Amino acid sequence: MGSLDLKRIVTDAQRAFANAADTVTLENEKARFLGKAGALTKLLKSLSKQLEPEIRKSEGALINAAKQKVKIALNARRQAFADALMNQRLEEEAVDVTLPGRCSGIGSLHPVMQTWERIEQIFNSMGFDVVDGPEIETDWYNFTALNSPENHPARSMQDTFYLDVKDEQGKALLLRTHTSPMQVRYARMKNPPIKSIFPGRAYRVDSSSTHSPMFNQVEGLWIDKNISFADLKGVYTDFLKNFFGRNDILVRFRPSYFPFTEPSAEIDIRFEYGRNARRWLEISGAGQVHPNVLRNMGLDLKRYIGFAFGSGLDRLAMLLYGVDDLRTFFDGDLRFLRQFI
Repeated sequence: MGSLDLKRIVTDAQRAFANAADTVTLENEKARFLGKAGALTKLLKSLSKQLEPEIRKSEGALINAAKQKVKIALNARRQAFADALMNQRLEEEAVDVTLPGRCSGIGSLHPVMQTWERIEQIFNSMGFDVVDGPEIETDWYNFTALNSPENHPARSMQDTFYLDVKDEQGKALLLRTHTSPMQVRYARMKNPPIKSIFPGRAYRVDSSSTHSPMFNQVEGLWIDKNISFADLKGVYTDFLKNFFGRNDILVRFRPSYFPFTEPSAEIDIRFEYGRNARRWLEISGAGQVHPNVLRNMGLDLKRYIGFAFGSGLDRLAMLLYGVDDLRTFFDGDLRFLRQFI
Protein backbone atom coordinates (compact mmCIF):
# COMPACT_ATOMS: atom_id res chain seq x y z
CA MET A 1 0.00 0.00 0.00
CA GLY A 2 1.34 3.43 -0.91
CA SER A 3 0.54 7.04 -0.20
CA LEU A 4 -0.96 7.36 -3.69
CA ASP A 5 -3.61 4.76 -2.82
CA LEU A 6 -4.57 6.70 0.36
CA LYS A 7 -4.79 9.98 -1.57
CA ARG A 8 -7.00 8.32 -4.14
CA ILE A 9 -9.32 6.95 -1.42
CA VAL A 10 -9.55 10.39 0.27
CA THR A 11 -10.24 12.10 -3.07
CA ASP A 12 -12.90 9.53 -3.98
CA ALA A 13 -14.55 9.98 -0.57
CA GLN A 14 -14.58 13.79 -0.80
CA ARG A 15 -16.07 13.61 -4.28
CA ALA A 16 -18.71 11.05 -3.24
CA PHE A 17 -19.75 13.11 -0.21
CA ALA A 18 -19.95 16.32 -2.24
CA ASN A 19 -22.15 14.64 -4.87
CA ALA A 20 -24.54 13.07 -2.33
CA ALA A 21 -28.01 14.46 -3.03
CA ASP A 22 -29.46 13.74 0.42
CA THR A 23 -28.54 12.46 3.88
CA VAL A 24 -29.48 8.87 3.05
CA THR A 25 -27.05 8.83 0.10
CA LEU A 26 -24.41 10.50 2.27
CA GLU A 27 -24.64 7.82 4.96
CA ASN A 28 -24.40 5.09 2.30
CA GLU A 29 -21.24 6.69 0.89
CA LYS A 30 -19.83 6.90 4.43
CA ALA A 31 -20.19 3.14 4.73
CA ARG A 32 -18.07 2.68 1.54
CA PHE A 33 -15.09 4.33 3.17
CA LEU A 34 -15.53 4.19 6.96
CA GLY A 35 -17.89 1.27 7.55
CA LYS A 36 -16.90 -2.19 8.80
CA ALA A 37 -16.28 -3.23 5.21
CA GLY A 38 -15.13 0.20 4.08
CA ALA A 39 -11.94 0.86 2.11
CA LEU A 40 -10.00 2.44 4.97
CA THR A 41 -11.17 -0.15 7.48
CA LYS A 42 -9.95 -2.89 5.16
CA LEU A 43 -6.56 -1.23 4.87
CA LEU A 44 -6.16 -1.13 8.65
CA LYS A 45 -7.12 -4.80 8.91
CA SER A 46 -4.69 -5.70 6.10
CA LEU A 47 -1.65 -4.61 8.05
CA SER A 48 0.21 -7.87 8.66
CA LYS A 49 1.22 -8.68 12.18
CA GLN A 50 4.42 -10.02 10.67
CA LEU A 51 5.57 -6.53 9.67
CA GLU A 52 8.19 -4.82 11.72
CA PRO A 53 6.58 -2.80 14.58
CA GLU A 54 8.00 0.48 13.33
CA ILE A 55 6.65 -0.16 9.82
CA ARG A 56 3.23 -1.13 11.17
CA LYS A 57 3.16 2.03 13.27
CA SER A 58 4.04 4.31 10.35
CA GLU A 59 1.60 2.60 7.97
CA GLY A 60 -1.20 2.80 10.58
CA ALA A 61 -0.51 6.50 11.14
CA LEU A 62 -0.88 7.21 7.41
CA ILE A 63 -4.18 5.32 7.24
CA ASN A 64 -5.56 7.11 10.33
CA ALA A 65 -4.57 10.49 8.86
CA ALA A 66 -6.45 9.63 5.68
CA LYS A 67 -9.37 8.44 7.79
CA GLN A 68 -9.43 11.80 9.63
CA LYS A 69 -9.57 13.71 6.33
CA VAL A 70 -12.50 11.57 5.19
CA LYS A 71 -14.36 12.27 8.50
CA ILE A 72 -13.80 16.01 8.08
CA ALA A 73 -15.31 15.90 4.59
CA LEU A 74 -18.23 13.79 5.91
CA ASN A 75 -19.01 16.18 8.80
CA ALA A 76 -18.77 19.19 6.48
CA ARG A 77 -21.37 17.67 4.16
CA ARG A 78 -23.59 16.72 7.12
CA GLN A 79 -23.43 20.34 8.36
CA ALA A 80 -24.30 21.61 4.90
CA PHE A 81 -27.45 19.44 4.89
CA ALA A 82 -28.37 20.64 8.41
CA ASP A 83 -27.88 24.30 7.43
CA ALA A 84 -29.98 23.85 4.32
CA LEU A 85 -32.80 22.25 6.36
CA MET A 86 -32.67 25.06 8.94
CA ASN A 87 -32.77 27.73 6.23
CA GLN A 88 -35.75 26.03 4.65
CA ARG A 89 -37.61 25.96 8.00
CA LEU A 90 -36.74 29.57 8.73
CA GLU A 91 -38.05 30.61 5.35
CA GLU A 92 -41.28 28.63 5.78
CA GLU A 93 -41.87 29.89 9.35
CA ALA A 94 -40.67 33.44 8.78
CA VAL A 95 -42.62 36.29 10.39
CA ASP A 96 -42.97 39.55 8.52
CA VAL A 97 -41.81 41.98 11.21
CA THR A 98 -42.79 44.91 9.01
CA LEU A 99 -46.47 44.16 9.66
CA PRO A 100 -48.13 45.93 12.60
CA GLY A 101 -48.12 43.85 15.77
CA ARG A 102 -51.08 42.87 17.90
CA CYS A 103 -51.76 45.92 20.03
CA SER A 104 -52.46 45.42 23.71
CA GLY A 105 -55.22 47.47 25.24
CA ILE A 106 -54.27 50.67 27.02
CA GLY A 107 -55.90 50.99 30.42
CA SER A 108 -57.24 54.17 31.93
CA LEU A 109 -58.52 55.42 35.26
CA HIS A 110 -62.12 54.67 36.16
CA PRO A 111 -64.31 57.80 35.79
CA VAL A 112 -64.91 57.83 39.55
CA MET A 113 -61.15 57.74 40.17
CA GLN A 114 -60.68 60.52 37.61
CA THR A 115 -63.19 62.55 39.61
CA TRP A 116 -61.38 61.63 42.84
CA GLU A 117 -58.06 62.92 41.49
CA ARG A 118 -59.71 66.08 40.14
CA ILE A 119 -61.17 66.86 43.57
CA GLU A 120 -57.85 66.30 45.32
CA GLN A 121 -56.04 68.60 42.88
CA ILE A 122 -58.59 71.39 43.34
CA PHE A 123 -58.53 71.29 47.14
CA ASN A 124 -54.73 70.96 47.14
CA SER A 125 -54.58 74.20 45.18
CA MET A 126 -56.71 75.79 47.93
CA GLY A 127 -54.30 74.68 50.66
CA PHE A 128 -56.10 71.54 51.88
CA ASP A 129 -54.16 68.40 52.84
CA VAL A 130 -55.39 65.00 51.68
CA VAL A 131 -55.80 62.50 54.54
CA ASP A 132 -56.67 58.79 54.38
CA GLY A 133 -57.95 56.51 57.12
CA PRO A 134 -59.33 53.04 58.01
CA GLU A 135 -62.53 51.74 56.45
CA ILE A 136 -63.18 49.46 59.45
CA GLU A 137 -64.19 51.71 62.32
CA THR A 138 -65.23 51.62 65.97
CA ASP A 139 -68.70 52.59 67.09
CA TRP A 140 -67.26 55.54 69.02
CA TYR A 141 -65.49 57.18 66.07
CA ASN A 142 -68.25 56.44 63.56
CA PHE A 143 -71.19 57.58 65.71
CA THR A 144 -70.61 58.66 69.31
CA ALA A 145 -67.71 61.05 68.68
CA LEU A 146 -69.82 62.68 65.97
CA ASN A 147 -72.61 63.51 68.42
CA SER A 148 -74.70 60.41 67.67
CA PRO A 149 -74.77 58.45 70.94
CA GLU A 150 -76.49 55.10 71.31
CA ASN A 151 -80.22 55.12 70.54
CA HIS A 152 -79.85 58.46 68.76
CA PRO A 153 -82.37 58.56 65.86
CA ALA A 154 -79.69 59.77 63.43
CA ARG A 155 -78.08 56.33 63.59
CA SER A 156 -81.04 54.74 61.83
CA MET A 157 -80.26 56.89 58.78
CA GLN A 158 -76.90 55.15 58.43
CA ASP A 159 -77.58 51.42 58.65
CA THR A 160 -74.29 49.70 57.97
CA PHE A 161 -72.39 46.40 57.97
CA TYR A 162 -71.07 45.02 61.26
CA LEU A 163 -68.16 42.61 61.82
CA ASP A 164 -67.87 39.68 64.23
CA VAL A 165 -65.01 41.53 65.91
CA LYS A 166 -65.36 43.75 68.97
CA ASP A 167 -63.44 46.82 70.10
CA GLU A 168 -62.05 47.53 73.58
CA GLN A 169 -65.50 48.60 74.79
CA GLY A 170 -67.02 45.32 73.64
CA LYS A 171 -68.87 46.87 70.70
CA ALA A 172 -68.80 45.34 67.24
CA LEU A 173 -66.53 46.94 64.67
CA LEU A 174 -68.26 48.18 61.56
CA LEU A 175 -67.66 49.40 58.02
CA ARG A 176 -67.67 53.19 58.26
CA THR A 177 -70.81 54.92 57.01
CA HIS A 178 -68.95 58.10 56.07
CA THR A 179 -65.40 59.46 56.17
CA SER A 180 -66.30 61.78 59.06
CA PRO A 181 -64.59 59.51 61.66
CA MET A 182 -61.29 60.59 60.11
CA GLN A 183 -62.08 64.19 61.00
CA VAL A 184 -62.06 63.25 64.70
CA ARG A 185 -59.08 60.91 64.37
CA TYR A 186 -57.01 63.52 62.54
CA ALA A 187 -57.96 66.38 64.86
CA ARG A 188 -56.91 64.29 67.86
CA MET A 189 -53.49 63.74 66.26
CA LYS A 190 -52.81 67.23 64.91
CA ASN A 191 -53.03 70.63 66.54
CA PRO A 192 -54.99 73.40 64.77
CA PRO A 193 -55.03 74.95 62.32
CA ILE A 194 -56.46 71.96 60.47
CA LYS A 195 -57.32 72.27 56.80
CA SER A 196 -57.86 68.88 55.21
CA ILE A 197 -60.07 66.76 53.01
CA PHE A 198 -60.83 63.07 53.60
CA PRO A 199 -61.70 61.14 50.43
CA GLY A 200 -62.44 57.44 50.68
CA ARG A 201 -64.90 54.56 50.54
CA ALA A 202 -67.88 54.28 52.85
CA TYR A 203 -70.65 51.69 53.29
CA ARG A 204 -74.38 51.70 53.98
CA VAL A 205 -77.17 49.16 53.48
CA ASP A 206 -78.67 51.01 50.53
CA SER A 207 -79.02 50.34 46.81
CA SER A 208 -80.77 52.33 44.07
CA SER A 209 -80.03 54.30 40.91
CA THR A 210 -78.43 57.00 43.06
CA HIS A 211 -77.14 54.94 46.02
CA SER A 212 -74.81 51.98 46.34
CA PRO A 213 -73.91 49.79 49.37
CA MET A 214 -70.35 50.88 48.74
CA PHE A 215 -69.82 54.47 47.73
CA ASN A 216 -67.06 57.06 47.61
CA GLN A 217 -67.20 60.22 49.63
CA VAL A 218 -65.07 63.30 50.20
CA GLU A 219 -65.31 65.36 53.36
CA GLY A 220 -63.57 68.57 54.29
CA LEU A 221 -62.61 70.12 57.61
CA TRP A 222 -61.20 73.53 58.43
CA ILE A 223 -60.59 74.41 62.05
CA ASP A 224 -58.90 77.60 63.21
CA LYS A 225 -59.46 80.49 65.58
CA ASN A 226 -61.54 82.68 63.27
CA ILE A 227 -63.45 80.50 60.78
CA SER A 228 -67.03 81.37 59.90
CA PHE A 229 -69.89 80.11 57.77
CA ALA A 230 -68.84 82.69 55.19
CA ASP A 231 -65.53 80.83 54.74
CA LEU A 232 -67.47 77.62 54.16
CA LYS A 233 -69.58 79.27 51.46
CA GLY A 234 -66.55 80.78 49.76
CA VAL A 235 -64.48 77.58 49.78
CA TYR A 236 -67.22 75.30 48.51
CA THR A 237 -68.47 77.74 45.88
CA ASP A 238 -64.93 78.13 44.50
CA PHE A 239 -64.55 74.35 44.50
CA LEU A 240 -67.74 73.86 42.47
CA LYS A 241 -66.76 76.46 39.89
CA ASN A 242 -63.35 74.83 39.43
CA PHE A 243 -64.77 71.31 39.42
CA PHE A 244 -67.38 71.97 36.71
CA GLY A 245 -65.17 74.48 34.89
CA ARG A 246 -67.80 77.20 34.69
CA ASN A 247 -68.70 80.40 36.52
CA ASP A 248 -72.46 80.38 35.93
CA ILE A 249 -73.15 78.05 38.85
CA LEU A 250 -75.71 79.22 41.39
CA VAL A 251 -75.15 77.88 44.92
CA ARG A 252 -77.83 77.70 47.60
CA PHE A 253 -77.30 76.84 51.28
CA ARG A 254 -80.57 75.42 52.60
CA PRO A 255 -81.08 74.93 56.38
CA SER A 256 -80.97 71.29 57.41
CA TYR A 257 -79.96 69.01 60.27
CA PHE A 258 -76.85 66.93 60.88
CA PRO A 259 -75.87 65.75 64.37
CA PHE A 260 -72.21 66.71 63.90
CA THR A 261 -72.71 70.32 62.70
CA GLU A 262 -74.61 73.31 64.08
CA PRO A 263 -75.86 75.23 62.22
CA SER A 264 -76.23 72.78 59.32
CA ALA A 265 -77.09 73.20 55.66
CA GLU A 266 -77.72 71.26 52.50
CA ILE A 267 -75.83 72.67 49.53
CA ASP A 268 -77.75 72.84 46.24
CA ILE A 269 -76.52 73.95 42.84
CA ARG A 270 -78.12 75.15 39.65
CA PHE A 271 -76.53 76.04 36.35
CA GLU A 272 -77.60 79.37 34.94
CA TYR A 273 -77.80 77.85 31.46
CA GLY A 274 -78.25 74.35 30.14
CA ARG A 275 -80.60 71.44 30.70
CA ASN A 276 -80.33 71.61 34.50
CA ALA A 277 -81.01 75.36 34.68
CA ARG A 278 -84.60 74.95 35.85
CA ARG A 279 -84.03 72.80 38.93
CA TRP A 280 -81.82 72.75 41.99
CA LEU A 281 -79.63 69.70 42.61
CA GLU A 282 -78.63 68.67 46.11
CA ILE A 283 -74.89 68.06 46.13
CA SER A 284 -73.53 68.22 49.69
CA GLY A 285 -74.18 68.56 53.39
CA ALA A 286 -72.23 71.06 55.47
CA GLY A 287 -72.15 73.24 58.56
CA GLN A 288 -70.11 74.56 61.46
CA VAL A 289 -68.56 71.80 63.56
CA HIS A 290 -70.83 71.01 66.51
CA PRO A 291 -69.37 71.96 69.94
CA ASN A 292 -69.73 68.35 71.14
CA VAL A 293 -67.66 67.15 68.20
CA LEU A 294 -65.01 69.80 68.88
CA ARG A 295 -64.95 68.58 72.48
CA ASN A 296 -64.48 64.95 71.32
CA MET A 297 -61.62 66.19 69.14
CA GLY A 298 -59.97 67.44 72.32
CA LEU A 299 -60.12 71.11 71.31
CA ASP A 300 -60.82 74.20 73.36
CA LEU A 301 -64.29 75.49 72.39
CA LYS A 302 -63.36 79.01 73.42
CA ARG A 303 -60.38 79.14 71.07
CA TYR A 304 -61.33 77.15 68.02
CA ILE A 305 -64.20 77.00 65.58
CA GLY A 306 -64.52 75.35 62.21
CA PHE A 307 -66.68 74.04 59.42
CA ALA A 308 -67.10 70.69 57.71
CA PHE A 309 -68.73 69.42 54.54
CA GLY A 310 -69.37 66.06 52.97
CA SER A 311 -70.08 65.25 49.33
CA GLY A 312 -70.80 62.01 47.52
CA LEU A 313 -67.85 61.58 45.19
CA ASP A 314 -69.87 59.27 42.96
CA ARG A 315 -72.66 61.87 42.85
CA LEU A 316 -70.17 64.49 41.68
CA ALA A 317 -68.94 62.10 38.98
CA MET A 318 -72.52 61.56 37.79
CA LEU A 319 -73.08 65.30 37.46
CA LEU A 320 -69.70 65.92 35.83
CA TYR A 321 -70.18 63.23 33.15
CA GLY A 322 -73.98 63.44 32.79
CA VAL A 323 -74.65 59.88 34.05
CA ASP A 324 -78.20 59.21 35.29
CA ASP A 325 -77.71 55.82 37.01
CA LEU A 326 -74.94 55.35 39.58
CA ARG A 327 -74.91 51.59 39.05
CA THR A 328 -73.48 51.91 35.54
CA PHE A 329 -70.18 53.03 37.08
CA PHE A 330 -69.79 49.64 38.77
CA ASP A 331 -71.30 47.23 36.23
CA GLY A 332 -67.91 46.72 34.58
CA ASP A 333 -69.27 47.30 31.07
CA LEU A 334 -66.25 48.33 28.98
CA ARG A 335 -68.49 49.89 26.34
CA PHE A 336 -69.64 52.37 28.97
CA LEU A 337 -66.24 52.93 30.61
CA ARG A 338 -64.40 53.54 27.31
CA GLN A 339 -66.34 56.78 26.93
CA PHE A 340 -64.18 58.31 29.65
CA ILE A 341 -60.71 57.42 28.30
